[in-house]
Amino acid sequence: MNMQLPNAESLYHVLRDQIRAAYGDVLHQPDGVVLVGIWSGGAWLAERLASDLKLAGFGVVNVVLHRDDYAEKGLHGPGQPTSLPFQVEGRRIVLLDDVLYTGRTIRAALNELYDFGRPAAVDLAVLVDRGGRELPIAARFVGATADMPAARTLVLQRNDHGAFEFHTEARTDDLGL
Repeated sequence: MNMQLPNAESLYHVLRDQIRAAYGDVLHQPDGVVLVGIWSGGAWLAERLASDLKLAGFGVVNVVLHRDDYAEKGLHGPGQPTSLPFQVEGRRIVLLDDVLYTGRTIRAALNELYDFGRPAAVDLAVLVDRGGRELPIAARFVGATADMPAARTLVLQRNDHGAFEFHTEARTDDLGL
């Protein structure tokens, strides 16, 4: 497939700058904004953003148990378990994911977050919004929008030095999750 893929590294910088501009010093206040990444691509983003923005840490949510296709797929891959090293109740959370498509992964992530408390607010940040929404979910921070064939999925990967890049794969399910 000969398709121009988004430059994940450039989009990461756009996203970082948007978050820094929106929150500024609030990021460094004890009860300020916290980053939570969806395993795996969103967790990679949260980890790097926490480092680049000089934050104390970040959280990770694993959405596998809240997926609406759990009965069909079951547990796939070990993944990192949900880890939220801060109080969720009353916090403003920036939820990070690599690609926003149908919105189902975000719905599952919100369900997982609410298992730990009720945040004051959740802002969604994604590298790429590829449209195709099935749920009323929109990101506040977006690196770029991209059109892709429905039969393909956009996958974030990182190299040994932590740099991000995208590749595509054929979709293996009919839900676009």
